[in-house]
Amino acid sequence: MKNKTFLKVLRRNAVGIVLIFFCAFKAFAQDTVVDVTEVSATVDSNGVSLDTVWMLLAAMLVFFMQPGFALVEAGFTRTKNTANILMKNFLDFMIGSLLFFFIGFGVMFGSEGAGFIGMPNFGDLSFLDNGLPTEGFLIFQTVFCATAATIVSGAMAERTKFHMYLAYTVLISLFIYPVSGHWTWGGGFLMAEGGWLENLTGSTFHDFAGSTIVHSVGGWIALVGAAILGPRIGKYSKDGKSKAIPGHNLTIAALGVFILWFGWFGFNPGSQLAASGEENRIAISHVFLTTNLAAAAGGLFSLLTAWIKYKKPSLSLTLNGVLAGLVGITAGCDAVSPWGSIIVGAICGIVMVFSVEFIDKTLKIDDPVGASSVHGTCGFVGTLLTGLLATDGGLFYGGGASLFMAQLIAALIVGAWAAGAGYVIFKVLDVTVGIRVSRRVEEEGLDIYEHGETAYNA
Repeated sequence: MKNKTFLKVLRRNAVGIVLIFFCAFKAFAQDTVVDVTEVSATVDSNGVSLDTVWMLLAAMLVFFMQPGFALVEAGFTRTKNTANILMKNFLDFMIGSLLFFFIGFGVMFGSEGAGFIGMPNFGDLSFLDNGLPTEGFLIFQTVFCATAATIVSGAMAERTKFHMYLAYTVLISLFIYPVSGHWTWGGGFLMAEGGWLENLTGSTFHDFAGSTIVHSVGGWIALVGAAILGPRIGKYSKDGKSKAIPGHNLTIAALGVFILWFGWFGFNPGSQLAASGEENRIAISHVFLTTNLAAAAGGLFSLLTAWIKYKKPSLSLTLNGVLAGLVGITAGCDAVSPWGSIIVGAICGIVMVFSVEFIDKTLKIDDPVGASSVHGTCGFVGTLLTGLLATDGGLFYGGGASLFMAQLIAALIVGAWAAGAGYVIFKVLDVTVGIRVSRRVEEEGLDIYEHGETAYNA
């Protein structure tokens, strides 16, 4: 009975109830009118903020690669030179930060890609506006510049005068890296749409995070520097046979490689320079995956190659194999498929083993840490493989030879620039003041003579 009475009351007052709800809804709607323009501006602002934070976080990860390089180089060399190795890695970043801020940044990104080089900025950052905070972008580019410079120190370890190292790291940060960087990431003739290379080959150069622009530049300078410097005492016998000079601590070298592997997740995904929006989220995730797969494949295939070739699974070659895979995938980490990244890593891991032997035993160039093979050779190979395996435009994906030819020509031009400029610098320094320490200093160690202290005290 109570339910029937309620229904009668509801029917009699239905119109009134509807009016009450209508008025209430209208009042609520009037109080909650959404300004679409304001919401859009907020979304854009949040997107820029997210992109900026991602770029700076990536810069932190790339900066963390500096201790990784320091540990790898120290572990692969002898105890008596450890303090010298560590000091040079600090020097790379300190000098690189100041000089790139003052001059190198403008040389690389000034003049909107026009001309052979940009214009030195002398600390003025107002010339650039790319949609992100210029100071943050400067920091991100600074850590890349420091990476190119620090590659050289390992190849020339254990016999270089400290003040001569200071001289050439200045020239790398100030001139060599920024100039080739201007041709590429600075919008110059190798990457500009409608530029010289595209007109020649039908494609622009693709180097997403720096297999050529960063790693090959450092690797070719390292090779030339080590050749001019000459081998360490005792490295080659009178009949020219190569002798192994083991590093003092593979434990810290292994830790250094783990740190570099970790830091590479800023080096490669960070080069997207954006994290907001579905497109960027997908791109970053893809680059994370391809970077990791290439590193794993590089390490595994270098291990297998060393095991077959030398009958032992070498830890030192495996460590360099991981780095070889990372260097190789850096150019095309955004452009190849996950399976393609495994192929890149595997090929670079194998090539690295043979490159180390060729440089050591055939060219008779003493590179204590294998920097010229890992960064120079594998940076070049990874750049070419991008032209073959890129899912959009790669030769093996029906894109024709256009991208591959662009990759080959650009890698040769940048390599010739780095090696040529490095040769001139090292030769002039060697002829004028000398870049190598005396025999006694080399035999007893650079730590005491160059720095007055040692890394290890009994």
